[in-house]
Amino acid sequence: VLIIGSGGREHCLGWKIKQSPQCGRLYFAPGNGGTSFLGENVDINIKEPKAVANFVLNNHIDFVVIGPEAPLVGGLVDELSKEDVLAFGPSRELARLEGSKIYAKELMQSLGIPTAAFKVFNSSVSALKYLRQRKYPAVIKADGLAAGKGVFVVDNYQAAEEAVEEIMVKKKFGSAGERILIEDFFAGEEASLLVLTDGETIVPLASSQDHKRAYEGDRGPNTGGMGAYSPAPVLEGEIMQRAQDMIFKPLIEGLRKKGAIYRGLLYGGLMIKEGIPYVLEFNVRFGDPETQAVLPRLKSDLLEALVKTAQGHLSEVSLEWDRKACVCVVLASGGYPGNYERGKEIRGIEAAEEDAFVFHAGTKLDEERSRLLSNGGRVLNVCALAESLAEAKQKAYHAIEKIHFENMFFRRDIADKALKRS
Repeated sequence: VLIIGSGGREHCLGWKIKQSPQCGRLYFAPGNGGTSFLGENVDINIKEPKAVANFVLNNHIDFVVIGPEAPLVGGLVDELSKEDVLAFGPSRELARLEGSKIYAKELMQSLGIPTAAFKVFNSSVSALKYLRQRKYPAVIKADGLAAGKGVFVVDNYQAAEEAVEEIMVKKKFGSAGERILIEDFFAGEEASLLVLTDGETIVPLASSQDHKRAYEGDRGPNTGGMGAYSPAPVLEGEIMQRAQDMIFKPLIEGLRKKGAIYRGLLYGGLMIKEGIPYVLEFNVRFGDPETQAVLPRLKSDLLEALVKTAQGHLSEVSLEWDRKACVCVVLASGGYPGNYERGKEIRGIEAAEEDAFVFHAGTKLDEERSRLLSNGGRVLNVCALAESLAEAKQKAYHAIEKIHFENMFFRRDIADKALKRS
């Protein structure tokens, strides 16, 4: 098995896949400091589909699991399919559900899937003209991939003008910001629902809730995610069923009628408002850090489920979940999601792992493989399982007290929304 990616999601996927009796040799491209203890890290440019395919063929890889969105949008699954290599993830065409927010919104609109009203703009001039006359708050989004940071919630015209300038004039996100969406703002509670689908059968994973903003109380800039917990009470029971019936089933069936068979994981970033789930965005891969909160609760064989999905035999799979709750807290480098330093020595992970799972994200080993160093904005994911969310939160933060690296920071309110709800 080859796992594509280098984050906490990929470490967690590898940890779970390694538990399968079907798992032989395990490779990560490029991996991180933690994945090197599970399998072999290989230095391949994952944005070059042919380079990945060559490695797969030369090393007799049976199955490829793709973690991040960029290789999917870049057509890696299509390249591997040409070589008859089984891969988990959608084709380049269907990866547009994440690669273009405009494509996704227009598709949702055509299929009657609940989502916020929106307008599309190709120039900053026309966008600003519209923003001068509309009501606030509003949401401004770069169309393309922006590592989770291309979304701006603005309360007034001045903030809207700054967001448009960042995206379209300064080109902070490059070609991803050539077009923008301006959406109505929804007040509600966010949650994430990840489902496996082979284009016909849909199997939901356990519910979860991410925390996008950098600081406590959902303040500060958007990040790739500062923590998550599972289950998310806001998405349990009837709401979970509504999400499947109103969002995922119409989408998969609508695509199938167009001759497009979606195989892989589909992630709905949802806003729950007055009992109705609305789609904020679709992602075409496992969430990060939602995966790290969800997979520790999975009792079933993950590798088998992923293979069956890719083969089109998902109807043969049923997933069993631990009733325990899981809380995952991201430890980040000072300055993240802006400029941050790398190369800080990390201590205390072994002690933390006595009562928690620690999944590596932005880490690397030094040349002597004797010291673990920070190597990214999000550095570690500390996750704990317990009988209740309150206990899981307590265990996770207790484990964090044992970990140290210079300028480390983290949110202290992960799971508080669920605890207040209960």
